[in-house]
Amino acid sequence: MRAAGRSGRTRLRDRIAASDPGLLRLTAGLRTVGAIALALAVLALLRAPVTHLVAGAMAAMVATFAIREKQPGAQAVTLALGLPVALASVSLGALLNQRVVVGDAFFVVLIFCAVYARRFGDRGTALGLIGFQIYFLSLFVGATVATLPRVCGAIAVAFACSAVVRFAVVPATPAGILQRLRQAFRARLAQLLTAQLELLDAGPDDIDDVLEDVRAGTARLHETALMIQARLEEGTPDESVARLVQRRVADAEIAAERLGLLLLTARSAERADTLTMHLPGAPAPSMRRPAPPDEATATLRRDLEALRALVLRPPAEHTGTALAHVRNRLLGYRDEENLPPAAPVVQDVFRAVGETARAVLGLRIAFGGAPDESDDSPATTRSREELDAEDAAIDAGEEETAAEEETGLRRPTTRAAVQVAVGSSLAIVGGELLSAQRWYWAVLTCWIVFLNTASTGEILVKGYRRLLGTVFGVVAGIVLAGLVGQHTWTAFALVLVFIFAMFYTAPLSYTLMSFFVTAMLGLLYTLLHTYSASVLLLRIEETALGAACGVIAAALVLPIHTDRRTNELLGTVLERLTDVTEGAVEQLSGGPAADLLDRARDLDQALGDLRSATQPLTHPVTPLRARRDTARYVVALLETCAYHARSLAATAELLPTHPSIAADPRLRGAVRRTVRNIGAIAAHLADEHAEVAVETGPSIASLLEPDADGTPRYGRITGRVLRHLERLDEAVAGLARPLGVPVAPPKR
Repeated sequence: MRAAGRSGRTRLRDRIAASDPGLLRLTAGLRTVGAIALALAVLALLRAPVTHLVAGAMAAMVATFAIREKQPGAQAVTLALGLPVALASVSLGALLNQRVVVGDAFFVVLIFCAVYARRFGDRGTALGLIGFQIYFLSLFVGATVATLPRVCGAIAVAFACSAVVRFAVVPATPAGILQRLRQAFRARLAQLLTAQLELLDAGPDDIDDVLEDVRAGTARLHETALMIQARLEEGTPDESVARLVQRRVADAEIAAERLGLLLLTARSAERADTLTMHLPGAPAPSMRRPAPPDEATATLRRDLEALRALVLRPPAEHTGTALAHVRNRLLGYRDEENLPPAAPVVQDVFRAVGETARAVLGLRIAFGGAPDESDDSPATTRSREELDAEDAAIDAGEEETAAEEETGLRRPTTRAAVQVAVGSSLAIVGGELLSAQRWYWAVLTCWIVFLNTASTGEILVKGYRRLLGTVFGVVAGIVLAGLVGQHTWTAFALVLVFIFAMFYTAPLSYTLMSFFVTAMLGLLYTLLHTYSASVLLLRIEETALGAACGVIAAALVLPIHTDRRTNELLGTVLERLTDVTEGAVEQLSGGPAADLLDRARDLDQALGDLRSATQPLTHPVTPLRARRDTARYVVALLETCAYHARSLAATAELLPTHPSIAADPRLRGAVRRTVRNIGAIAAHLADEHAEVAVETGPSIASLLEPDADGTPRYGRITGRVLRHLERLDEAVAGLARPLGVPVAPPKR
């Protein structure tokens, strides 16, 4: 019973870890709610009036969510600096509250400075955010010179409570967050294997839904891998450990994705296209008629379930004879003589199971599991030796390259500061025409739509989402105000619930977050005895006005149009793709070793930036349907390219230590056309009148055809490399049509 209970708790923990990698959303919600609850408790003991309770709650929320540094020491410094900034801001707000022109002018200057401060990193961003939000707080609670001392006291209590909760009640160290991210990676890898198991048994009516689950699982696994990479430097004791973890995570991700592709190929009537795994909504390839159950299929199902069990077992529990037997069997599939009799495409799946088991073994060792070498088979011993050799070959040296920084109005922070200042000026004028008391809601919306956006399209989508969430939040606020309007502490309890939901859902849905914010504000107005249905309806009007002012400022003042932004990011992705591909092929051809892990990480980051920038083009409400489909198709093609480039890089990294991989100089010629085509596409993006064209010609796969006497030209590993190059070449050529690049006829 005890073992069953522990197993149930482990499964629950894994599900939570998979849904919230690193528990980052849960931590943010608990910290904010804890800080507010503690501040309210302290202020209640001090018999503070309701107005000061609201001020303390809002200040505690700001002091908690504004700080984004990863190291506790840096967080403490920023929190200490934030208190005088907050006190100065609320004091100026109280002093200028009755001086309309001067107060409005200062508010615009404050907004400009707060946005411009983002150029100084996380600390500048946090202090600017605190300054703006506390000034807004002074307007919201109607702070005056007479009430200023007690409001400042409430803010000081709020900052102290935020510090207590952050560092004592809900602490989160970089190492602890990284550990939880590792657990999330294992859980999401297991979920992907579950979806792949369903792919093995799916019928013709279910295949599209199952394939969509595999796509979603692959995307979630990649997202967690990127989150781990972002936390490695702060969460590991030294750089060599960070690079080891990065290497093992990349190996596991690539192996799992390849396993899914080969499973789909085994179920298909023809070789599955990699694009099918990355394009949302793409139909599944035509499937073979279901074959009667045979021994190979049953063995494959059993081994996929065993592989999933290995992934789910915590590193500390990787011991025991039964577990060693399973591990030995799966790793044995890396040797040709251990493959069961089956069709070639099914044998490819068994090979992929063996490679994934090797990646899981490396992942367990990198995540701190003690090596259990008892009962190892020769195949397992060989895998351990390969992993040890790779670990020893990892070079901790890393060259830092200074990024070229734009200056003047071309600097993103300067441009955004000017745009927000102009938009806020319009919002102040329009907001005061709507209401002389609640005009600041328009300014707040204008400020918020510029956060974490870089183009006019992104601002438009964010404004739409905020307005939609506000409309539904107003309805909820009206209902709740009628239910709990006379119960102060019940209303405060609901405020805490909404704040937790706001922070927990923020990374998932901006519309949901806006809904909870507006519903919470309806309760706060009730507590301040300023609630009415007309006030909440006014909030909708002010929100729409603020969003419109933000869009107008972004479109007319130093605009960065979505097309320009996506073209710049697309050019960066192509540049990173060239770096990874050329570096990997050069190393596989016998050239010098390169830092392919970091190049692949840069490619993933650039692709993530592009994916975010195309959201305005792919949003469901966009009226340009053809353009939306084109953007999705291009991103899916680039994700396909990135997968093959990562696979090439992972194979090249094995070259110095893997006994079955040897350099082959002939590979250099296979990649030249692909690199030229990437350069042609990049040149067309930079200048659409450039005289360039994408080349076509004989397939790289033709190099795999055996000689006249039937002798293979290449070994199995080199053949795999050539297949990756073939798929990469096809995907790059496929970019020509949607991007409008001419295609040259094949040369004779």
